[in-house]
Amino acid sequence: MSHTQPEPGSGFRTQNIDPGSVPRLVAALDIQETNPGVRRLRAWAHEALAPHDGERALDIGSGTGSTTRELAAAVGATGSALGVEPNPGLRTIAQERAAEAGNPARFTDGDALSLPVPDASVDVVWCERVLQHLAEPGKAVAEMARVLRPGGRVALLDTDWATTILHPGDPEIMAALTSGALTGAANPYAGRRLVGQLSAAGFVVDDRGSQALLQDHRSVVWPLIRMLGESAVRRGALTEAQRDRAYADLNEAAEQGALHMSVTMFAVVAHRPE
Repeated sequence: MSHTQPEPGSGFRTQNIDPGSVPRLVAALDIQETNPGVRRLRAWAHEALAPHDGERALDIGSGTGSTTRELAAAVGATGSALGVEPNPGLRTIAQERAAEAGNPARFTDGDALSLPVPDASVDVVWCERVLQHLAEPGKAVAEMARVLRPGGRVALLDTDWATTILHPGDPEIMAALTSGALTGAANPYAGRRLVGQLSAAGFVVDDRGSQALLQDHRSVVWPLIRMLGESAVRRGALTEAQRDRAYADLNEAAEQGALHMSVTMFAVVAHRPE
C-alpha cells in the first residue's frame, strides 16, 4: 500500500501481519497521505464515485481509516461507512482516530477475498492499493460485485510498479535497479489490470484516471534506493560497481535539483449494471 517502500507486499499482505511492524506501516501510510499525486487521484476518484447522503459505503483494506472517515462524512448520519482491515493493529489506530475526530466510521476484521457483508448490501466500494498485494486479485473484484447492489459503484486505485522511473544514470543500470520494485508485490502490474478485472466481473467502466507519484527532485530517498540496489545485486542484475555508480549519479543529480523518481498509480470508477 505504501509508495515509500519498494517491496510493498511484505508488511501489508495478510499472511505477513506482524504486531511489531504496525508503527512502520502507520508511518508509511501517513507519509503517503501527504503525497500530492495521491491526494489528487483520491480527490478525482472520490468525485467520480460521488458517495452521497444515506448510502452504504465499504472501504476495503482501510488501513488507518482516512478514506473510511471521508466516506462517512460524505454519506452523512443517514448512511454508513465500514472499513474492512485484516491487520488488528491498523484497525485499532483507525478506530482511535475516528473516535478522536468524532467521525462515525466503523471498522471490522475481514479479507478482500471474503468480505464480511451480505450480497447486494452496499452502494459504494472503495479499494485502494489492495489488489497489488493479492495473488488472486480477480477473486477480490468478484467479491466487490457480490456485495454491491445493482447500480452500485466502485473505485479501484492501484500502483503499477513497472512504471517506476529513476533518472539520470545509465539507462540499463537504472532499469536493473528499478526492476526490484517488481519483486515485492504479489501483483506488481495491478494498475494496468484494473479495467480488465472490472470488466471480467461484469462491471461497466465509467471513467479512468492516473497520477505519477513524484519524489522530491532535490534529495535521494536512500532507504528505498538502497533496498532496490541491494536487491539488484543479490539477484545478479547489477554488480556492486554498477550499483555504486547508480548511487553516485543519483546523488549528483539531487545536489543539482535534477533528480527524477516516480511511480504511477491508476484509478478506475465503474458500476454494477441494474
